[in-house]
Amino acid sequence: MLIQTESKAQGWRAVAVFDDRGDALIFVGRSSTQVRQEYAEAFLELLDDEEKEHVTGVQLQQWSGAPDAGRWNVKAALKLPTPAKVKLAA
Repeated sequence: MLIQTESKAQGWRAVAVFDDRGDALIFVGRSSTQVRQEYAEAFLELLDDEEKEHVTGVQLQQWSGAPDAGRWNVKAALKLPTPAKVKLAA
């Protein structure tokens, strides 16, 4: 019995690259546009301050090949997210 939960494969992802440990998955999506729109919020939410200091870059990757036999290819370098500056009430 085959149970399919997704109508389309999640073929794009954002991955944080560290200088002192292995890479970390940040966000998976159906399109590069979706990943580009959502990765920054996920980055800021998932990683603590110490981890963020060791991130050297964020990669946009696309799955290439069959679902059970393929690999992730780097398509672009994404901008490192920074926390939004909070304005203090005067």
